[in-house]
Amino acid sequence: MLQENIDKEIKTAMLAKDNVRLRGLRAIKAAILLAKTEKGGSDTLTEDAEIKVLQRLAKQRKESAEIYKTQNREDLYQIEAEELEVIEGFLPKQLSREDVIAVVQDVISRTGATSVKDMGKVMGAANKELSGKADGKTISEVVKELLS
Repeated sequence: MLQENIDKEIKTAMLAKDNVRLRGLRAIKAAILLAKTEKGGSDTLTEDAEIKVLQRLAKQRKESAEIYKTQNREDLYQIEAEELEVIEGFLPKQLSREDVIAVVQDVISRTGATSVKDMGKVMGAANKELSGKADGKTISEVVKELLS
């Protein structure tokens, strides 16, 4: 279970006085606790739900880092980049663009999609198959490319 793993990692980071890692781990723990207490939440999260929480955190950090970079706020950019690195350490390995293309091509052939009009059908199946393995933006770009 992710939360138990995070708790152990927090203790290790505290003992090592690794403040950078500790900050990232605490962000993950807070997000997990928040997800558990949201409406309709239960005491335990499924592995898929945990991955979605981590993906949301990673996406937030990437977007913030980009904003800070464009505003020449290197200090804030560095914090976001460090936290992103810690969060990505708990995410499953992301597929390369070539692997995503291969999976999407398979989905297109199975669904019989022929044009951009079928994008919704392909996106639904591709998102299910690639859940946690690729981000939605990449999947969407590949689907558009292949259906155009």
